[in-house]
Amino acid sequence: MGMRLYAIVIYLFLYLPIGIIVLFSFNAGRHASDFHGFSVKWYGKVLSNPFAMDALTTSVTVAFITALLASVFGTMAALGLQQFKGRFRALFDAAIYIAIMIPGIVIGIATLIALVTAFGYLNPALAAAWPEWLGDAPRLKMGRVSLIAAHTMFTMALVIVIVRARLAGMDRTLIEASADLYATPMGTFWQVTLPQIFPAVLAGFLLSFTFSFDDFIIAFFVAGSETTLPIYVFSSIRRGVTPEINAIGTMVLAVSLSLLIVAQVMLRRRDRPAA
Repeated sequence: MGMRLYAIVIYLFLYLPIGIIVLFSFNAGRHASDFHGFSVKWYGKVLSNPFAMDALTTSVTVAFITALLASVFGTMAALGLQQFKGRFRALFDAAIYIAIMIPGIVIGIATLIALVTAFGYLNPALAAAWPEWLGDAPRLKMGRVSLIAAHTMFTMALVIVIVRARLAGMDRTLIEASADLYATPMGTFWQVTLPQIFPAVLAGFLLSFTFSFDDFIIAFFVAGSETTLPIYVFSSIRRGVTPEINAIGTMVLAVSLSLLIVAQVMLRRRDRPAA
C-alpha cells in the first residue's frame, strides 16, 4: 500500500502540472491562473500571431534538417562501428554515451566557444581570400546553420544507439547470402540491410526531430538572431504567463507525444522477424 501511494504521488508530481497547463490553455479568461470557462480562442490567437508562427517555422525547419542529417550520419556511423571490435569499439561506445549524458548547457557553452573561436580564424582568412570585385566578403556568424550543426551533433548520438541496437539483432545470414549471390556491397545495403534497419532509422529520425524541436538550452547559446519556438516562449513568459503560452505548450506537447508514440511503435517493429 505504501509503495502504491508513493508511486501515485510521484506520478501526480510529474504530470499534474502538465495537466494544469493543458486545462488552462482552454481558459476563456485573460489570466493563466484564473479559469473563466472553456474556450479555444487562445489557440486561434497563437495561430494568428506572426511572431509565434515565424518561430514555429524556424523550429520545424531546423528540426527537420537536423533529423535528416542526424539519421544519415548516425546510420553511417552505426554501420561503420559494427566493423570494429575490442577496445577501439569500447572507446567509441563510451564517447557516444557520454555525448548523450552530458548536460545541454555544457554542450551549448562548448559549441558556442568552438564556433566563436573558429569564426575568429575563418572570417579574416575568408576576407583575405575574397575577390574585391565580388564586394564585401561574407561573415560567418551564429544563426540557423550553427543551430542545425549543434543539434545534429547532439541527436546523432541517439540515432547511433538506436540503429546499433537494431543491427545487433539483425539476421546476418541474409547479408551473407547476398554476398554469396555476388551482390555488390551497395546493392546489399539497399536491398537487404536498409529494409531491416529502416524502422530504427525512422525512429531515430522522429526522436531527433522531437529533441531538436523542443530544445531551448543549446539553441539559446548558438541560435544567434534566430528565434525558435522555445526561445519565443521563454521571452514571452518573462512578461507573464498567459493562456496563449499554455496553448503553445499544449500544442507542442501533443506533437511531441505523437512523434514519440510513433517512434516507440517503430522501435517495437525491430523485434519482429523480417519479411
